[in-house]
Amino acid sequence: MGRKRFPALALLVLCVVTALAQEEKKNQLDVNLNMLGRGEMRYGGFTEGTKENNAKFLVGRTRMTLNYQRPHLETKITAQHSGVWGEKSKGSFNLYEAWAKLSTKVGLFAQMGRQALSYDDERIIGANDWAMAANSHDVLKLGYEGYGHKVHAILGFNQNSENTSGGTYYLQGAHPYKVMHTLWYHYDVPKIPLGASLMFMNIGMQAGVEGSMSNPPKTVYQQLLGGYVSYQTERWSIEGSYYHQLGTTITDTNPSPEEFEWNGIELDAWMASIKAQLQITKKAGVQAGYDYLSGDDYNYVRPKGMMGLAKHNKIRYFNPVYGSHHKFYGMMDFFFVQSFSDTFSPGLQNLYAGAFYNPLKGLKLKATYHYLAVATNLENNGKTLGHDIDFEASYQILKDASLSLGFSYMVGTETMRNLQRADEKSNLKWGWFSLVVSPRIISKKW
Repeated sequence: MGRKRFPALALLVLCVVTALAQEEKKNQLDVNLNMLGRGEMRYGGFTEGTKENNAKFLVGRTRMTLNYQRPHLETKITAQHSGVWGEKSKGSFNLYEAWAKLSTKVGLFAQMGRQALSYDDERIIGANDWAMAANSHDVLKLGYEGYGHKVHAILGFNQNSENTSGGTYYLQGAHPYKVMHTLWYHYDVPKIPLGASLMFMNIGMQAGVEGSMSNPPKTVYQQLLGGYVSYQTERWSIEGSYYHQLGTTITDTNPSPEEFEWNGIELDAWMASIKAQLQITKKAGVQAGYDYLSGDDYNYVRPKGMMGLAKHNKIRYFNPVYGSHHKFYGMMDFFFVQSFSDTFSPGLQNLYAGAFYNPLKGLKLKATYHYLAVATNLENNGKTLGHDIDFEASYQILKDASLSLGFSYMVGTETMRNLQRADEKSNLKWGWFSLVVSPRIISKKW
């Protein structure tokens, strides 16, 4: 009888051992390295007083990321160093990300700490990864994700230092806002390749002068409300957005203590965009789009060398706050990265069209034309800012290494030179190349 039971017992033990061996490992640790090197050559495009043409430099950024996951818990730490090759200060070192995320089986989660935020097409909130430092925020994010629905609530409150009473005047810290509240909702329609998002932001900025009796420091608030829609099939896609800004904005970030006015002004601005793309063949396609960002109703463009100031009762210039600006308005970054003279803005119109072609596996080619113009009428100046052509190429050398390069050429107008205060902006050239290496150093499950 015992001999008959032995094969059955051995089979049972074998099944148990096999089941234990196949049990899903619940802990995962990944250590990733991201190294980016970029070289640039600029001919023209600098502000008045900086006349150096053919400027050349190399920049680099290194990130080391430690990511740990197990059921209902995830943590991430990313250390970052960025700088120009050969600079005396030896670049900047910071903690780009450091957060912990708790989640439940029903889709609820809480994520706290410094984190990169990216929503929709990144026009309003994005990582802005082209910039060496990129964007990240010290926030608490609460949310729900499930059944096609996503709801995120983002809460941020910034201080310069610990304090024992009251608050601190917050003007130039790690992030530009004192307070930031954001609510984002996204829905993916079942069985239809349609997604739609709604976003509301409440941003508190510091106004007044620290220590002033006549113009004491205070927090003023502006609001942003809008949405984004995208529809994508196998061959073509279309996307669009609309956002409106209201509330109060800051007109002077460094007012004098004697200034009686509190340097805040009413804000009423808006923007809209639309973009369409068609995949003609498996290797080639075309795209076109239009962006409109409102500007101030009246702008006084002072002649070069002359004094002048225009006062506004209301600001109508739309500011795409914390977006990835490099993606949208031409690769030379003249708009929403560089400022117009006298700090006002006549807004922007960006009409663009382009084509892309992937002749070989891993090789991508792209060309885009931009017609750029202001959104409002200017005194003694036309609307057209210039014509910009961007060329890009990228090649995937290895699964974790890629090479990119690009060239941009812009013909600026007299309006562009007057607004940006630079003589060199009539015939501009900019070339760049970039190497990105992103190996996974460690990937361990247990």
